[in-house]
Amino acid sequence: MNKNDFAPRPPMGWNSYDYYDTTVNESQVLANADYMAAHLKDYGWEYIVVDIQWYAHGAGTQRDRFQYIPFSRLEMDEYSRLLPDPERFPSSADGAGFRPLANKIHSLGLKFGIHIMRGIPRIAAHNHCPIKGCGATADQVADPSSICGWNPDMYGVRNTPQGQAYYDSLLELYASWGVDYIKCDDICNTNLYRHSPYSARHEVEMLALAIKRCGRPIVLSLSPGPALIEQAWHYETYANMWRITDDFWDNWNALKDMFHRCELWQDHISPGCYPDCDMLPLGTLGKGFGRERQCSFTHDEQRTMLTLWCLFGSPLMLGAEMTRLDDWTLSLLTNRDILDMLSPDCKARQLVLNETQAVWTARHVKTGASYLALFNLTDQDQTLTAEWETDAPAVPWTELWTRETRIPLPASAEGYARLEVSLAPHACRIYRHED
Repeated sequence: MNKNDFAPRPPMGWNSYDYYDTTVNESQVLANADYMAAHLKDYGWEYIVVDIQWYAHGAGTQRDRFQYIPFSRLEMDEYSRLLPDPERFPSSADGAGFRPLANKIHSLGLKFGIHIMRGIPRIAAHNHCPIKGCGATADQVADPSSICGWNPDMYGVRNTPQGQAYYDSLLELYASWGVDYIKCDDICNTNLYRHSPYSARHEVEMLALAIKRCGRPIVLSLSPGPALIEQAWHYETYANMWRITDDFWDNWNALKDMFHRCELWQDHISPGCYPDCDMLPLGTLGKGFGRERQCSFTHDEQRTMLTLWCLFGSPLMLGAEMTRLDDWTLSLLTNRDILDMLSPDCKARQLVLNETQAVWTARHVKTGASYLALFNLTDQDQTLTAEWETDAPAVPWTELWTRETRIPLPASAEGYARLEVSLAPHACRIYRHED
Protein backbone atom coordinates (compact mmCIF):
# COMPACT_ATOMS: atom_id res chain seq x y z
CA MET A 1 0.00 0.00 0.00
CA ASN A 2 1.45 3.36 -1.06
CA LYS A 3 0.86 5.99 1.61
CA ASN A 4 0.64 8.67 -1.09
CA ASP A 5 -2.51 7.00 -2.42
CA PHE A 6 -4.55 7.95 0.67
CA ALA A 7 -2.89 11.25 1.60
CA PRO A 8 -2.50 13.10 -1.72
CA ARG A 9 -2.98 16.42 0.11
CA PRO A 10 -2.53 17.51 3.72
CA PRO A 11 -5.32 16.18 5.95
CA MET A 12 -8.00 18.66 7.04
CA GLY A 13 -10.17 18.07 10.08
CA TRP A 14 -11.01 18.69 13.72
CA ASN A 15 -9.27 17.55 16.89
CA SER A 16 -10.90 17.61 20.32
CA TYR A 17 -7.83 18.74 22.30
CA ASP A 18 -7.89 22.55 22.19
CA TYR A 19 -11.41 22.78 23.56
CA TYR A 20 -11.91 19.56 25.54
CA ASP A 21 -8.40 18.41 26.51
CA THR A 22 -8.98 14.96 28.13
CA THR A 23 -12.71 15.35 28.75
CA VAL A 24 -14.46 14.88 25.38
CA ASN A 25 -17.35 12.40 25.25
CA GLU A 26 -19.28 10.62 22.53
CA SER A 27 -22.16 13.07 22.21
CA GLN A 28 -19.75 15.99 21.89
CA VAL A 29 -17.74 14.22 19.20
CA LEU A 30 -20.90 13.49 17.25
CA ALA A 31 -22.15 17.07 17.58
CA ASN A 32 -18.91 18.32 16.05
CA ALA A 33 -19.08 15.68 13.32
CA ASP A 34 -22.62 16.76 12.45
CA TYR A 35 -21.44 20.37 12.20
CA MET A 36 -18.51 19.46 9.95
CA ALA A 37 -20.73 17.41 7.66
CA ALA A 38 -23.21 20.27 7.34
CA HIS A 39 -20.86 23.25 7.05
CA LEU A 40 -17.27 22.24 6.23
CA LYS A 41 -17.18 18.90 4.40
CA ASP A 42 -17.79 20.49 1.00
CA TYR A 43 -14.59 22.53 1.48
CA GLY A 44 -12.36 19.52 2.12
CA TRP A 45 -12.65 19.17 5.90
CA GLU A 46 -13.16 15.49 6.72
CA TYR A 47 -11.32 14.12 9.78
CA ILE A 48 -12.88 13.90 13.25
CA VAL A 49 -10.11 13.08 15.76
CA VAL A 50 -10.61 12.10 19.41
CA ASP A 51 -7.55 13.27 21.30
CA ILE A 52 -5.77 12.12 24.43
CA GLN A 53 -6.90 9.71 27.19
CA TRP A 54 -10.15 8.44 25.70
CA TYR A 55 -9.36 5.23 27.62
CA ALA A 56 -8.88 6.81 31.08
CA HIS A 57 -11.58 6.72 33.76
CA GLY A 58 -11.95 10.04 35.53
CA ALA A 59 -9.92 11.95 32.93
CA GLY A 60 -10.26 15.67 33.53
CA THR A 61 -11.92 15.30 36.93
CA GLN A 62 -8.93 16.62 38.92
CA ARG A 63 -8.06 19.56 36.69
CA ASP A 64 -7.00 21.67 39.66
CA ARG A 65 -4.26 19.12 40.47
CA PHE A 66 -3.40 17.17 37.32
CA GLN A 67 -3.80 17.27 33.58
CA TYR A 68 -3.24 13.51 33.47
CA ILE A 69 -4.20 11.69 36.67
CA PRO A 70 -1.18 9.65 37.80
CA PHE A 71 -1.83 5.96 37.19
CA SER A 72 -5.58 6.32 36.80
CA ARG A 73 -7.74 3.31 35.94
CA LEU A 74 -7.49 2.52 32.23
CA GLU A 75 -9.96 0.57 30.13
CA MET A 76 -8.12 -2.36 28.53
CA ASP A 77 -8.85 -5.66 26.78
CA GLU A 78 -7.32 -9.05 27.53
CA TYR A 79 -4.45 -8.43 25.09
CA SER A 80 -2.98 -5.28 26.68
CA ARG A 81 -4.80 -2.96 24.25
CA LEU A 82 -6.55 0.17 25.51
CA LEU A 83 -10.29 0.58 24.90
CA PRO A 84 -12.59 3.63 25.12
CA ASP A 85 -13.96 4.54 28.54
CA PRO A 86 -17.60 3.36 28.28
CA GLU A 87 -18.73 6.05 30.71
CA ARG A 88 -17.78 8.74 28.17
CA PHE A 89 -18.30 6.59 25.05
CA PRO A 90 -21.38 4.45 25.78
CA SER A 91 -21.45 2.81 22.36
CA SER A 92 -18.05 1.23 23.10
CA ALA A 93 -19.49 -1.06 25.79
CA ASP A 94 -19.21 -4.86 25.61
CA GLY A 95 -15.99 -4.74 23.62
CA ALA A 96 -17.37 -2.77 20.68
CA GLY A 97 -14.59 -0.22 21.00
CA PHE A 98 -14.79 2.77 18.67
CA ARG A 99 -16.49 0.82 15.87
CA PRO A 100 -20.02 2.21 16.48
CA LEU A 101 -18.74 5.79 16.73
CA ALA A 102 -16.58 5.39 13.61
CA ASN A 103 -19.57 3.96 11.74
CA LYS A 104 -21.67 7.02 12.59
CA ILE A 105 -18.91 9.37 11.47
CA HIS A 106 -18.37 7.42 8.25
CA SER A 107 -22.12 7.59 7.56
CA LEU A 108 -21.73 11.39 7.43
CA GLY A 109 -19.11 11.06 4.70
CA LEU A 110 -16.30 11.87 7.16
CA LYS A 111 -13.24 10.01 8.49
CA PHE A 112 -12.42 8.99 12.05
CA GLY A 113 -9.17 9.38 13.96
CA ILE A 114 -7.77 8.77 17.43
CA HIS A 115 -4.85 9.94 19.54
CA ILE A 116 -2.57 7.33 21.08
CA MET A 117 0.50 7.42 23.27
CA ARG A 118 3.41 5.40 21.95
CA GLY A 119 4.10 2.17 23.77
CA ILE A 120 2.23 -0.34 25.90
CA PRO A 121 0.20 0.37 29.07
CA ARG A 122 2.29 0.26 32.21
CA ILE A 123 -0.49 -1.54 34.05
CA ALA A 124 -0.38 -4.30 31.41
CA ALA A 125 3.35 -4.75 32.03
CA HIS A 126 2.92 -4.75 35.80
CA ASN A 127 0.22 -7.43 35.55
CA HIS A 128 2.06 -9.52 32.94
CA CYS A 129 -0.89 -9.33 30.56
CA PRO A 130 -0.74 -11.36 27.33
CA ILE A 131 -0.11 -10.01 23.84
CA LYS A 132 -2.19 -11.28 20.96
CA GLY A 133 -0.39 -13.28 18.34
CA CYS A 134 2.61 -14.40 20.32
CA GLY A 135 3.51 -16.14 23.57
CA ALA A 136 5.01 -13.03 25.13
CA THR A 137 3.50 -10.91 27.88
CA ALA A 138 3.49 -7.14 28.20
CA ASP A 139 6.33 -7.05 30.71
CA GLN A 140 8.58 -8.80 28.18
CA VAL A 141 8.09 -6.19 25.46
CA ALA A 142 7.89 -3.09 27.67
CA ASP A 143 11.02 -0.99 28.16
CA PRO A 144 10.69 0.50 31.67
CA SER A 145 13.49 2.99 30.99
CA SER A 146 11.51 4.50 28.10
CA ILE A 147 8.82 6.69 29.59
CA CYS A 148 7.02 9.88 28.72
CA GLY A 149 8.00 12.86 30.83
CA TRP A 150 4.48 14.33 30.98
CA ASN A 151 2.03 11.41 30.74
CA PRO A 152 2.10 8.39 33.08
CA ASP A 153 0.20 5.82 31.03
CA MET A 154 2.76 3.93 28.96
CA TYR A 155 6.16 2.28 28.69
CA GLY A 156 8.03 2.28 25.42
CA VAL A 157 8.16 -0.95 23.41
CA ARG A 158 11.36 -2.89 22.81
CA ASN A 159 12.55 -3.36 19.24
CA THR A 160 11.88 -7.11 19.12
CA PRO A 161 9.58 -9.45 17.14
CA GLN A 162 7.36 -9.63 20.22
CA GLY A 163 7.22 -5.83 20.34
CA GLN A 164 6.21 -5.78 16.69
CA ALA A 165 3.53 -8.37 17.45
CA TYR A 166 2.06 -5.95 20.00
CA TYR A 167 1.89 -3.10 17.50
CA ASP A 168 0.48 -5.45 14.86
CA SER A 169 -2.30 -6.47 17.25
CA LEU A 170 -2.98 -2.83 18.06
CA LEU A 171 -3.41 -1.86 14.41
CA GLU A 172 -5.47 -4.97 13.76
CA LEU A 173 -7.86 -3.69 16.44
CA TYR A 174 -7.90 -0.11 15.13
CA ALA A 175 -8.53 -1.32 11.58
CA SER A 176 -11.48 -3.39 12.82
CA TRP A 177 -12.90 -0.23 14.41
CA GLY A 178 -12.61 1.69 11.14
CA VAL A 179 -9.89 4.12 12.24
CA ASP A 180 -8.61 6.33 9.39
CA TYR A 181 -6.07 8.47 11.24
CA ILE A 182 -3.71 7.97 14.18
CA LYS A 183 -2.00 10.78 16.05
CA CYS A 184 0.80 9.11 17.99
CA ASP A 185 2.25 11.19 20.83
CA ASP A 186 5.62 11.16 22.63
CA ILE A 187 7.30 9.85 19.51
CA CYS A 188 8.26 12.64 17.09
CA ASN A 189 10.56 14.20 19.69
CA THR A 190 10.75 12.28 22.93
CA ASN A 191 12.04 15.35 24.79
CA LEU A 192 12.71 13.48 28.05
CA TYR A 193 15.79 11.92 26.47
CA ARG A 194 17.74 15.13 25.93
CA HIS A 195 20.76 13.15 24.77
CA SER A 196 18.63 11.26 22.23
CA PRO A 197 15.40 13.09 21.36
CA TYR A 198 14.57 10.55 18.64
CA SER A 199 15.00 7.56 20.90
CA ALA A 200 11.66 6.13 19.74
CA ARG A 201 12.54 5.99 16.05
CA HIS A 202 12.18 2.20 16.07
CA GLU A 203 8.62 2.57 17.32
CA VAL A 204 7.85 4.84 14.37
CA GLU A 205 9.05 2.05 12.09
CA MET A 206 7.04 -0.56 14.00
CA LEU A 207 3.87 1.52 13.76
CA ALA A 208 4.40 2.06 10.04
CA LEU A 209 4.88 -1.66 9.48
CA ALA A 210 1.80 -2.49 11.56
CA ILE A 211 -0.28 -0.04 9.49
CA LYS A 212 0.99 -1.65 6.31
CA ARG A 213 0.06 -5.10 7.62
CA CYS A 214 -3.40 -4.16 8.91
CA GLY A 215 -4.79 -3.77 5.39
CA ARG A 216 -6.49 -0.42 6.02
CA PRO A 217 -5.18 2.96 4.83
CA ILE A 218 -4.44 4.91 8.03
CA VAL A 219 -2.76 8.31 8.17
CA LEU A 220 0.12 8.34 10.69
CA SER A 221 0.72 11.65 12.48
CA LEU A 222 3.68 12.06 14.87
CA SER A 223 3.73 14.39 17.91
CA PRO A 224 4.99 16.39 19.66
CA GLY A 225 7.61 18.59 18.05
CA PRO A 226 9.84 20.15 17.28
CA ALA A 227 10.72 17.52 14.70
CA LEU A 228 14.43 17.09 14.03
CA ILE A 229 15.44 18.37 10.61
CA GLU A 230 18.33 15.90 10.49
CA GLN A 231 15.75 13.11 10.71
CA ALA A 232 13.59 14.46 7.88
CA TRP A 233 14.27 11.45 5.67
CA HIS A 234 13.06 9.12 8.43
CA TYR A 235 9.81 11.00 9.04
CA GLU A 236 9.20 11.12 5.28
CA THR A 237 9.81 7.38 4.92
CA TYR A 238 7.61 6.15 7.77
CA ALA A 239 4.97 8.82 8.54
CA ASN A 240 2.48 11.10 6.82
CA MET A 241 2.68 14.03 9.25
CA TRP A 242 5.19 15.16 11.87
CA ARG A 243 4.99 18.13 14.17
CA ILE A 244 7.57 20.86 13.59
CA THR A 245 6.61 22.65 16.81
CA ASP A 246 5.55 21.83 20.33
CA ASP A 247 1.89 22.56 21.15
CA PHE A 248 0.90 25.71 19.25
CA TRP A 249 -1.51 28.16 20.85
CA ASP A 250 -2.95 31.59 20.02
CA ASN A 251 0.13 33.64 20.89
CA TRP A 252 1.68 36.09 18.43
CA ASN A 253 5.28 35.24 19.30
CA ALA A 254 4.55 31.57 18.61
CA LEU A 255 2.97 32.46 15.28
CA LYS A 256 5.88 34.70 14.32
CA ASP A 257 8.29 31.88 15.14
CA MET A 258 6.45 29.61 12.71
CA PHE A 259 7.91 31.57 9.79
CA HIS A 260 11.37 30.31 10.82
CA ARG A 261 10.13 26.76 11.24
CA CYS A 262 8.35 26.76 7.89
CA GLU A 263 11.47 28.04 6.15
CA LEU A 264 13.45 25.18 7.69
CA TRP A 265 10.98 22.56 6.44
CA GLN A 266 9.73 24.07 3.16
CA ASP A 267 11.66 21.61 0.98
CA HIS A 268 10.26 18.51 2.71
CA ILE A 269 6.67 18.49 1.45
CA SER A 270 5.48 15.90 -1.04
CA PRO A 271 2.33 13.78 -1.56
CA GLY A 272 1.82 11.78 1.63
CA CYS A 273 4.54 13.68 3.57
CA TYR A 274 3.57 16.82 5.50
CA PRO A 275 5.52 18.78 8.12
CA ASP A 276 2.83 19.81 10.59
CA CYS A 277 2.46 23.33 12.05
CA ASP A 278 -0.01 21.94 14.62
CA MET A 279 -3.63 22.78 15.22
CA LEU A 280 -5.52 25.96 14.41
CA PRO A 281 -6.53 27.46 17.80
CA LEU A 282 -9.55 29.34 16.47
CA GLY A 283 -13.03 30.04 17.78
CA THR A 284 -13.97 28.92 21.31
CA LEU A 285 -11.18 27.15 23.21
CA GLY A 286 -10.13 25.86 26.60
CA LYS A 287 -13.19 24.45 28.37
CA GLY A 288 -11.42 21.20 29.26
CA PHE A 289 -8.48 23.17 30.65
CA GLY A 290 -10.78 24.97 33.09
CA ARG A 291 -11.07 28.30 31.30
CA GLU A 292 -13.36 28.58 28.31
CA ARG A 293 -12.33 31.53 26.16
CA GLN A 294 -12.28 32.98 22.68
CA CYS A 295 -9.25 32.81 20.42
CA SER A 296 -6.92 35.67 21.37
CA PHE A 297 -5.56 36.18 17.87
CA THR A 298 -6.77 39.32 16.14
CA HIS A 299 -8.60 38.90 12.85
CA ASP A 300 -5.43 39.90 11.01
CA GLU A 301 -3.41 37.32 12.93
CA GLN A 302 -5.97 34.64 12.14
CA ARG A 303 -5.67 35.37 8.43
CA THR A 304 -1.88 35.37 8.73
CA MET A 305 -1.96 31.96 10.40
CA LEU A 306 -4.26 30.31 7.88
CA THR A 307 -2.42 31.88 4.94
CA LEU A 308 0.94 30.59 6.19
CA TRP A 309 -0.37 27.10 7.00
CA CYS A 310 -1.93 26.76 3.51
CA LEU A 311 0.98 28.27 1.57
CA PHE A 312 3.47 26.11 3.42
CA GLY A 313 1.34 22.99 2.98
CA SER A 314 0.67 22.06 6.61
CA PRO A 315 -2.21 19.79 7.60
CA LEU A 316 -5.16 21.77 8.94
CA MET A 317 -6.62 20.55 12.23
CA LEU A 318 -9.19 22.85 13.79
CA GLY A 319 -9.14 23.06 17.59
CA ALA A 320 -12.40 24.96 18.17
CA GLU A 321 -15.71 23.72 19.49
CA MET A 322 -17.27 23.74 16.02
CA THR A 323 -20.87 24.03 17.17
CA ARG A 324 -19.98 27.49 18.51
CA LEU A 325 -18.17 28.85 15.45
CA ASP A 326 -19.08 32.42 14.55
CA ASP A 327 -19.54 33.68 11.00
CA TRP A 328 -16.06 35.23 10.92
CA THR A 329 -14.28 32.00 11.80
CA LEU A 330 -16.44 29.98 9.44
CA SER A 331 -15.56 32.38 6.62
CA LEU A 332 -11.85 31.76 7.27
CA LEU A 333 -12.30 28.01 7.06
CA THR A 334 -14.38 28.09 3.88
CA ASN A 335 -12.31 30.44 1.71
CA ARG A 336 -11.77 28.18 -1.30
CA ASP A 337 -9.11 30.44 -2.78
CA ILE A 338 -6.96 30.07 0.33
CA LEU A 339 -7.64 26.34 0.70
CA ASP A 340 -6.70 25.74 -2.95
CA MET A 341 -3.07 26.43 -2.00
CA LEU A 342 -3.12 23.45 0.36
CA SER A 343 -1.57 20.97 -2.03
CA PRO A 344 1.91 19.56 -2.63
CA ASP A 345 1.35 20.73 -6.22
CA CYS A 346 1.55 24.30 -4.95
CA LYS A 347 5.29 24.83 -4.69
CA ALA A 348 5.94 27.60 -2.17
CA ARG A 349 9.11 29.29 -0.99
CA GLN A 350 9.90 31.96 1.57
CA LEU A 351 11.94 34.67 -0.18
CA VAL A 352 12.35 37.14 2.68
CA LEU A 353 12.33 36.69 6.45
CA ASN A 354 13.57 39.22 8.97
CA GLU A 355 12.26 40.88 12.11
CA THR A 356 9.87 43.12 10.17
CA GLN A 357 8.48 41.09 7.30
CA ALA A 358 8.12 37.81 5.47
CA VAL A 359 7.51 37.32 1.75
CA TRP A 360 6.45 34.06 0.13
CA THR A 361 5.90 33.09 -3.49
CA ALA A 362 4.30 29.96 -4.88
CA ARG A 363 3.29 28.41 -8.16
CA HIS A 364 0.72 25.68 -8.59
CA VAL A 365 2.21 23.22 -11.06
CA LYS A 366 -1.20 21.89 -12.19
CA THR A 367 -3.33 25.04 -12.40
CA GLY A 368 -0.52 27.41 -13.35
CA ALA A 369 -1.59 29.93 -10.70
CA SER A 370 1.13 32.12 -9.18
CA TYR A 371 0.96 33.49 -5.63
CA LEU A 372 2.65 36.30 -3.73
CA ALA A 373 2.18 36.75 0.03
CA LEU A 374 3.42 39.63 2.19
CA PHE A 375 3.35 39.53 6.00
CA ASN A 376 3.86 42.42 8.40
CA LEU A 377 5.66 40.95 11.43
CA THR A 378 5.87 44.22 13.37
CA ASP A 379 3.55 45.86 15.88
CA GLN A 380 3.13 48.97 13.70
CA ASP A 381 1.51 49.81 10.38
CA GLN A 382 4.00 49.18 7.61
CA THR A 383 4.31 49.48 3.85
CA LEU A 384 5.98 46.42 2.34
CA THR A 385 7.50 46.16 -1.11
CA ALA A 386 8.07 42.94 -3.01
CA GLU A 387 9.93 42.47 -6.28
CA TRP A 388 9.88 39.26 -8.25
CA GLU A 389 10.80 37.95 -11.67
CA THR A 390 7.90 37.56 -14.10
CA ASP A 391 7.22 37.41 -17.82
CA ALA A 392 4.07 39.51 -17.44
CA PRO A 393 4.53 42.25 -14.83
CA ALA A 394 1.54 44.39 -15.82
CA VAL A 395 -1.28 41.90 -15.29
CA PRO A 396 -3.89 42.01 -12.49
CA TRP A 397 -3.31 40.09 -9.26
CA THR A 398 -6.27 39.33 -6.97
CA GLU A 399 -6.00 39.45 -3.18
CA LEU A 400 -7.62 36.29 -1.84
CA TRP A 401 -9.06 37.66 1.41
CA THR A 402 -10.40 41.04 0.28
CA ARG A 403 -10.84 40.31 -3.47
CA GLU A 404 -8.98 43.57 -4.20
CA THR A 405 -7.26 43.62 -7.62
CA ARG A 406 -3.83 45.19 -8.09
CA ILE A 407 -1.57 45.60 -11.12
CA PRO A 408 2.11 45.46 -10.09
CA LEU A 409 4.42 48.25 -11.15
CA PRO A 410 7.35 47.54 -13.47
CA ALA A 411 10.55 47.27 -11.48
CA SER A 412 13.84 48.84 -12.52
CA ALA A 413 15.29 45.51 -13.54
CA GLU A 414 13.96 44.14 -16.82
CA GLY A 415 11.62 41.17 -16.30
CA TYR A 416 10.75 42.11 -12.73
CA ALA A 417 7.58 43.46 -11.13
CA ARG A 418 7.08 45.42 -7.90
CA LEU A 419 4.15 45.58 -5.53
CA GLU A 420 3.75 47.92 -2.57
CA VAL A 421 1.23 47.08 0.14
CA SER A 422 0.26 48.94 3.32
CA LEU A 423 -0.42 46.50 6.16
CA ALA A 424 -1.72 46.74 9.70
CA PRO A 425 0.30 45.08 12.51
CA HIS A 426 0.57 41.29 12.06
CA ALA A 427 -1.52 41.45 8.86
CA CYS A 428 -0.94 39.87 5.48
CA ARG A 429 -1.99 40.05 1.85
CA ILE A 430 -1.94 37.04 -0.47
CA TYR A 431 -2.24 37.71 -4.22
CA ARG A 432 -2.93 35.27 -7.03
CA HIS A 433 -2.37 35.62 -10.76
CA GLU A 434 -3.74 33.12 -13.29
CA ASP A 435 -1.64 32.46 -16.39
